[in-house]
Amino acid sequence: MFQPPTPTGINKHSLHTNPLSIQGASSALVPVDLNEGTVDAKESVQNGEMLQVQSIFRHSQKLEDDLRMLGTKIKQHENNLYHLNSEKNKLDDSILHLQVTIGKSESSSKATIGDMDNPNPTNDEEVNKQILQHEKSAAGILCQLKIRHGAQASHLTLTKDVVGIVATLGKVEDDNLSRLFSEYLGVETMLAIVCKTYEGVKALEMYDMEGCINKSCGLHGLGASIGRALDGRFLVICLEYLRPYAGNYVVNDAQRKLDFLIPRLPNGELPSGFLGFAVNMINLDSSNLFCVTPSGYGLRETLFYNLFSRLQVYKTRAEMIQALPCISEGALSLDGGMVRSCGVFSLGNREDVDVRFPRPERSMRLDNHHIEIERQLKDVKWKKEKIMEELKREQILLDTTRFNYNKKKADYLKFLAQSSSDATQICL
Repeated sequence: MFQPPTPTGINKHSLHTNPLSIQGASSALVPVDLNEGTVDAKESVQNGEMLQVQSIFRHSQKLEDDLRMLGTKIKQHENNLYHLNSEKNKLDDSILHLQVTIGKSESSSKATIGDMDNPNPTNDEEVNKQILQHEKSAAGILCQLKIRHGAQASHLTLTKDVVGIVATLGKVEDDNLSRLFSEYLGVETMLAIVCKTYEGVKALEMYDMEGCINKSCGLHGLGASIGRALDGRFLVICLEYLRPYAGNYVVNDAQRKLDFLIPRLPNGELPSGFLGFAVNMINLDSSNLFCVTPSGYGLRETLFYNLFSRLQVYKTRAEMIQALPCISEGALSLDGGMVRSCGVFSLGNREDVDVRFPRPERSMRLDNHHIEIERQLKDVKWKKEKIMEELKREQILLDTTRFNYNKKKADYLKFLAQSSSDATQICL
């Protein structure tokens, strides 16, 4: 059987080849070696050119992908602007419709009020007198400014962000409750100034380079100009920085009362004598129910929720004490009992605070329909403000994306020109 020669046999023959045969073959081998070197060089050049072409293609593809992505973003921003403008036009129509409806409602309401017999007198004037008695207080100075300049006072740089003084921002049906609430809060809080934003807080008091109060600016300067130099500290409440109530509201309630869980004793029964929560016993003007803060909240879920929290109200002190197991954030009783917080009691004689909440007028009790229309109007206006902010932001994004697109397009055209020149050199 034929067996191919083993590698060992081949190696033996090669070892015995004489030198002359090798020398004789060398003249024939030289051209072969030169040809292989030329092929290797050509292949190396071709591989380099191929890598260069691939690099150009990849970079070109990346630039095209970037342009395509930016073009898609431009289209998205244009669509967003179109939809936002459409929404804005709808809101403008709604605002016009609601303003007409309110105008008719107010005309009807004034006619009805004019026919009422013995309307309840307002207590706002009395509250202003109480505030003015604190003549060197910040609240007293603001109240004096309002009396002297009327509606124009709210347009001054100093006061345009001021919502009001705590004592003037809510009304309480019962005089006894008003005294209790005033005592619970204290005169300093009742005289606190309420601002929408921190910009309003900064406008009330300014400082020099050394950090001292500038007596010629803000409320200090205003007080000095009317002969009522501001004395001592005063509280300012910034609605922007208050944590608002985050729960639900009582359904179909014109005053938008907060829907707290009713307290229950450990055995599941309702506490005897429980009348409600203090924050829901404050009556608000319709203008303060919605969109007072930059985030769209009203005064109940911001200011009064932070002042009263879940403060409970009971008929008697005895009933309040029996309900202690379900009192977590304080309680009051109509006969003067007071629990400041869980485990903290206020004892002794009642303190008669000389600044109180006024009682609501009968004329301010608009029917639910009128209040609902006002709520809708304020809500729609607030939505329009947010739409305008979104339009501005979307326009900025569109302009930025267009700028990036044009820059990327210029880079792409420049790259095409350069790569075309390189390709010509490769072909040569």
